[in-house]
Amino acid sequence: MTSKPPPANRQSTIDNRQPVTVDTQGRVFEVFHQQARGEPHVYVGSVHAPDAEMAILLAKEQYARRQACVNLWVVPAEAIVATPYENDDIFERATDKSYRESWGYKTPKTVRIEDTGGPTHA
Repeated sequence: MTSKPPPANRQSTIDNRQPVTVDTQGRVFEVFHQQARGEPHVYVGSVHAPDAEMAILLAKEQYARRQACVNLWVVPAEAIVATPYENDDIFERATDKSYRESWGYKTPKTVRIEDTGGPTHA
């Protein structure tokens, strides 16, 4: 008996149960790129790979060929956790700390220069 390939929509059935999606592209890894030492890593895109080592190779080919690069990070997409937008209250300040910010101070529009009687330079 010959086996049939999965249908074009990449779904197959196992023992006539629910359809199972067949992943032909591997896991998704998010890629972060650093252009020079000391600079931050910046998100540049994602790659599909079976493991982290292959993700590094694919990221290097995709994102580090045409621009300066000294370091790459690849992170499994399922490892990234984000705050929900509905919980925006977690970013509110607990107390008023405007004294720590420059906009918390008033500055005069003019500054008075006092003559100290020292030498003047022409």
